[in-house]
Amino acid sequence: MASLPWDIIVDILGRLSVKDLLRYRSVSKPWCALIDGTDFIMMHLKNSVETGSNLGVVIRYCDLYWVDLDSLDSAVKLRNPIARPGDGTEVLGSCHGLLALLNVNNELAIWNPSTRRYRRIADTEFEAPDDNLPCIQFIVYGFGYDPIGNDYKLVRMVQFYGDNGQDSFDSGVKIYSAKLNTWKRIRDFPYYLRYKRGFGVLSNNALHWVVSTKPLSDVSNLVFAVDLVTEEYREVPLPEFEGEGCRMDVEVLGGSLCLLCNYGPDGPDADWGSTSDYVDMWMMKEYGVRESWTKFCTVVPSDGIGSFSYVFPIAYLRSGNQVLMNKNDMKFVVYDLESGKAWNKNISGAPRDMETELCVESLVRLDGSGEFGWMLGEEDKKKKKKNQEQSKKKQRDDFLSQGFKLVL
Repeated sequence: MASLPWDIIVDILGRLSVKDLLRYRSVSKPWCALIDGTDFIMMHLKNSVETGSNLGVVIRYCDLYWVDLDSLDSAVKLRNPIARPGDGTEVLGSCHGLLALLNVNNELAIWNPSTRRYRRIADTEFEAPDDNLPCIQFIVYGFGYDPIGNDYKLVRMVQFYGDNGQDSFDSGVKIYSAKLNTWKRIRDFPYYLRYKRGFGVLSNNALHWVVSTKPLSDVSNLVFAVDLVTEEYREVPLPEFEGEGCRMDVEVLGGSLCLLCNYGPDGPDADWGSTSDYVDMWMMKEYGVRESWTKFCTVVPSDGIGSFSYVFPIAYLRSGNQVLMNKNDMKFVVYDLESGKAWNKNISGAPRDMETELCVESLVRLDGSGEFGWMLGEEDKKKKKKNQEQSKKKQRDDFLSQGFKLVL
């Protein structure tokens, strides 16, 4: 490749996997400087997103697993940096190849599973209302990117309810800035959270939740968003549909916000374990425009997938005509948009119970440049030190094997 023009080399490298690029950093100093540079990191990310390449599904059970989206052949266990033996780690969100993590000890981190670099985040607390009443506490998170401030942000939302759900209510919202490495409190969230999968859905630089106008209610009729740029709230207009009889949820597919309307025999008051009759999936083609909502599929129980309580989209597959879905947090389903048919997809090594998150392999680091803000995790430090010691020992042994004597 030494005879190729530099721009051709850059173009070729920009199409490779992160695993290959990390190895090629050692080819030469110019290559290392290129791969570590901000422009190349952003170019590689942009190419991966636009072409749908270097994508994977992160599965969370007790451990975390990675499934390559192109092959869907096997689940590979990930070594997550804040794992605790015997306890699971929550994936709070995914953005640009970074995962926000939370373990049972309330330790937070932002981690790039492709490069294995991470940053620990100091936790922040909200005090419960001092009303001498036992409280029910809901905590939800969301993770995303502010393109104007060039900042990755983690949102933590807490809501407190009195035992009866009516007499006492309080809430608080804080946002962590990776750029400033600080938390700050913003205006309280104006509606009640509906707690199923409580992590904010990222689309168009905003985190979205389905909410209710009544506390502790499973009946939800609004979609609200936290804008990561302005740090303000906004209501998202809904399509014209028969919403009175369905359980609503939000997801994202191909970058577009989706609304899931789950219809069942027990109506909107049914719990999330109830059997579904069908799920209508709507996509907002132009963000914020009510008229751009389009119903793109209806998933029904069938011989191919059996019955289900809920199902939601994860990602388009390479063909563009099929969508990988999660059924009941237990099975993968492939849905064909042209035929309307669906079938279960078995993946070797995948756990029986699972939560899923789409993630892109990337070289992205918190500050966007790779020069500041990151630190090696403890496991990486130990491994690096061990490799250095082994390398020195090998050099020493090679030196002695050639008949030389060490002079101390």
